[in-house]
Amino acid sequence: MERIPILKLGHFLLVTIQVDMHDRLAMTLQDDLTQKIVEKKARGVMLDISALDMVDSFIARMISHIATLGRLLDAQTVVVGMQPAVAITLVELGLTLTGVKTALDVDKGIKWLESQMALEDRIEDEGGLEDEGPDANRDE
Repeated sequence: MERIPILKLGHFLLVTIQVDMHDRLAMTLQDDLTQKIVEKKARGVMLDISALDMVDSFIARMISHIATLGRLLDAQTVVVGMQPAVAITLVELGLTLTGVKTALDVDKGIKWLESQMALEDRIEDEGGLEDEGPDANRDE
């Protein structure tokens, strides 16, 4: 069975789609990626779609699902390398990749993931977000 390679780069996973995506391959990728996120304790996922010339509504939904699954498994996801034709197609189909962060290229994607990790580390070091209680917004 055809599979898309998933590479580990430090705390991130890199998925570079170099073949035409069909529905079965997209489903396999989703399953493989969620397993790798947990197995490798990845904090980020970079999905490089620069080789995709077109997407349909199913593939767009799969990209959105992958990002949502990543967040649920505590890994930030960024989609990089979207071709203008793909962006145009998504808009023409009325599809929004809700909750999906995009970057123009791998370098910008890495910078975004690193900044997210740094922010999460800082919040963790500070003891998380403080709960100010139910009376915090009450006027005196």
